[in-house]
Amino acid sequence: MVALALEHAEDQALVHVQGLKMAYGSTVVQHDLNFDIRAGEVLAIIGASGCGKSTLLRHLIGLQVPSAGRIFYGQEDLNVAQSDALARLRRCFGVSFQAGALWSSMSVGENVMLPLEIFGHQDAAEREHQAREKLTLVGLADQFDAEPSSLSGGMKKRAAIARALALDPPLLYLDEPSAGLDPLTAAQLDHLIQHLHDEGHTIVMVTHELPSIFAVADRALFLDADEHTMTALDEPAQLRDHGPAKVQNFLRRGLPA
Repeated sequence: MVALALEHAEDQALVHVQGLKMAYGSTVVQHDLNFDIRAGEVLAIIGASGCGKSTLLRHLIGLQVPSAGRIFYGQEDLNVAQSDALARLRRCFGVSFQAGALWSSMSVGENVMLPLEIFGHQDAAEREHQAREKLTLVGLADQFDAEPSSLSGGMKKRAAIARALALDPPLLYLDEPSAGLDPLTAAQLDHLIQHLHDEGHTIVMVTHELPSIFAVADRALFLDADEHTMTALDEPAQLRDHGPAKVQNFLRRGLPA
């Protein structure tokens, strides 16, 4: 049985990253990453474009293997877990990719039902009921039969979040959930993320959107594109006012002088 307790008290680590190094061949993306993901928090992974934010997310969900270091879910090392333990681990988290990654050959409802068909034990009627509940949660109650191509960018992101929620995972990974959206739609996505947080989900989101960082993140992890390592981890306001100069500059973009 996977030793992953997901009902811990606040501030208890669900995920522990230890000495993580990410590289493509001899090119080091980030090294010496050491941090925890705490139960019940929204952790934002931030930094300049190309610093390795999405690469870190892919390592956290097991799509890429570290060059060095370990990623623990409870007592289980993600990258050495046996296949049955790894399958159980992966059912503990849901993922929403940057472009949504919805299957174009399926309706929106079928996309949301897919994890239930693969991993669940419900009959067809129960799968549809649960999928409709998740779509209602993200504000897409009337889009069950729609084709993904008919959705706006914000709706696609919401549908992807609904699919990530299909198995009711306590941990969500969101890659640039509000990137490329108009301010009103981005604010609606932030409101959804805050609602999911209030409902008890732990959320890790990759973002470079300042309004989102300050609206929903409890802590922010800054990846330095020049030093190729993490240089700050704290509440966004603390980093903006008292963090390293580069982090303050990043978080003060667009503010009046």
